[in-house]
Amino acid sequence: MSSTPTSAVLVVNAGSSSVKYQLVDPVTGEATAKGLIERIGLPRGEVHHTVGGTTYDEVLPIPDHATALRLLTAAFAEHGPDLGEIDLLAVGHRVVHGGADFADPTVVTPEVLITIEQLVPLAPLHNPGNLEGILAAQQAFPDVPQVAVFDTAFHQTMPPAASTYAVPRAWREQYRVRRYGFHGTSHAYVSRRVAELMERPLDELRTVVLHLGNGASATAVDGGRSVDTSMGLTPLEGLVMGTRGGDLDPGVAGHLARSGGLTIEEVDRALSKESGLLGLTGSADFREVQQRREVGDADAELAFQVVVHRLLHYVGAYAAVLGGLDVLVFTAGVGENDGELRAEVVRRLSFLGTELDEAANVGLARGEGGRISTEDSAVEVWVVPTNEEWEIARQAAEVVEGR
Repeated sequence: MSSTPTSAVLVVNAGSSSVKYQLVDPVTGEATAKGLIERIGLPRGEVHHTVGGTTYDEVLPIPDHATALRLLTAAFAEHGPDLGEIDLLAVGHRVVHGGADFADPTVVTPEVLITIEQLVPLAPLHNPGNLEGILAAQQAFPDVPQVAVFDTAFHQTMPPAASTYAVPRAWREQYRVRRYGFHGTSHAYVSRRVAELMERPLDELRTVVLHLGNGASATAVDGGRSVDTSMGLTPLEGLVMGTRGGDLDPGVAGHLARSGGLTIEEVDRALSKESGLLGLTGSADFREVQQRREVGDADAELAFQVVVHRLLHYVGAYAAVLGGLDVLVFTAGVGENDGELRAEVVRRLSFLGTELDEAANVGLARGEGGRISTEDSAVEVWVVPTNEEWEIARQAAEVVEGR
């Protein structure tokens, strides 16, 4: 069993009907406990608390987020670690959209809560649940600083040329239409971690990070600063994802309205929930797509090639934006575990100087990281498992300890 840390950050990721949490040492990244409270608002809610390799489950009604946080504290009290024996530095909250208002992790104040609520139109599926989680945590831990860590914050360093859409001024000013980007905590962690693994100063590296999971995004990182990213105003833009199609001619929406009679709501739902791998193959699971490719499924093969094409498109573009490339990094569920996808991308980027170490790529165990390019490769290629919870804990601790 892991030893109880002397100080820690409770990392909370609250959605509309669930709360994920981890108790994380911000220095080592060790998570001494984690859990999931789900089906909030339904008659049959579930609590899962894991500590020391054992998971404790409970089924009961969970009417709201405040109840969920009380159950969270009860799980720690019953199963450990004892929060009373820990210097709880902060509760760090993942907040999806910070707009242009938040470029750094921020201690939650009444003014911050108002601003997050005002940003709900930019993330209607995420920010309301994030807000509920913060409010519930304030009740559960009234004497502990609450820190909001925004998915969009890392990308606030993008220059205007990268963040600005060429749309009417009224859209940009009144409706805040611009590129914001997401997965910021993952891109921040991975770009810093790969510099440590390479034993190179972060500020010297030109890096492209490919965060490939059910949601997927690419980011160009210049000296530790995001300078371009594939997701935009929303998480719909960019790479092919599980149920999101990524880049699309915006004229498609008008065409479907005129020719098919679809409403904006129907188009939006289809682009968010029915596109991507699901739209191409009927499955949103990349593992299943790969299994179907192995037996000659034409739809699965096309989907794989579309995914690869989009990745090549972004890496090539970002190498141009960066003025060259020092390191390419794969992360998140698909990026960390699908060696065949990595191999195809690296081979087809050989014109940039990438040279794949086939044995290293195939030899990575699930969840492991490491270098998968040869010693002679002009561009190093790495697999770095992401750790967004550690990044949130680290940022939250820095804020409260440095204020």
